[in-house]
Amino acid sequence: MNEVTYVQKACAYITRGMNELLVFEGPGHDGLQIPKGTLEPGESPREALFREVREESGLGTLSDTRHLTTDIWTRRAGRRYVRHFFHATVHEPRDRWTHIVTDGGGEHGATFSFRWVRPTTAQAFALELDEYVGLLPTASRTDEVSTLSD
Repeated sequence: MNEVTYVQKACAYITRGMNELLVFEGPGHDGLQIPKGTLEPGESPREALFREVREESGLGTLSDTRHLTTDIWTRRAGRRYVRHFFHATVHEPRDRWTHIVTDGGGEHGATFSFRWVRPTTAQAFALELDEYVGLLPTASRTDEVSTLSD
């Protein structure tokens, strides 16, 4: 009988205004990603969220943080990920930036390139991380955001 391992993850949908979603590209996965990571022993999903966002993006202040949903996602046989998705807002003036990951894990020292996208274009993310973008509150899914460029 094969034993299944469950790994707890915190995933962050961070928005600026009503129609901008923070995404990044970095080594290890094809496609866009959102800040996310594994819970440390004794850490709650909410605590992991704040730590992971700081380590992966450099952002330190999040507002209006709320839990959206939790799912169980399988990537490999014998390993399941319990993913806790959160939404938070941020007041960030930069449209694009890079950040060197500061965690002690496997991504330590990697450079992530951040930018904002419209939630309506949030598709084909790495690791199916776009699955719950539709749960985000937005002023209007069809509003244009003039500061974004693709």
